[in-house]
Amino acid sequence: MKKIVLVLVVGFLFLILVAMRYFQQHLFYDPLLIFFEKDYLNSESLPQLDIFKMLFSISIRFWINSIISICILKLLFRENELLKILILIYGVIFGLLIIAFYFLIAQYQVSFELPLFYVRRFLIQPMLLLILLPAFYYQKLRSN
Repeated sequence: MKKIVLVLVVGFLFLILVAMRYFQQHLFYDPLLIFFEKDYLNSESLPQLDIFKMLFSISIRFWINSIISICILKLLFRENELLKILILIYGVIFGLLIIAFYFLIAQYQVSFELPLFYVRRFLIQPMLLLILLPAFYYQKLRSN
């Protein structure tokens, strides 16, 4: 019974991540969504945007994804030190990526299109979960 509850809770958390992605246009300020859906490779400039509102929105989205991801990892791998490590990893990655994102928008050039796309993607999607889940699973297998 305990395993069924764990699977249901983890499944529900994944559904929240999927719902955030599905309703992203309604939940978050991100004019780059439409920019990257269109013919951005032929565009000379970014769309009109409020950089601080965008940084705030992307930061909120990153931390919501992070909290859900940390909960999933903590539920699946019940190790005491895991929470500290995850908070450190997510904090460092966030700091590096948000600085890079700000720089890429503030100093935008046509050659920054792909780096901007990938840095933004890493900030708005739960990519770390996709990286850390198999990594922690492998570590657990190695330690047993």
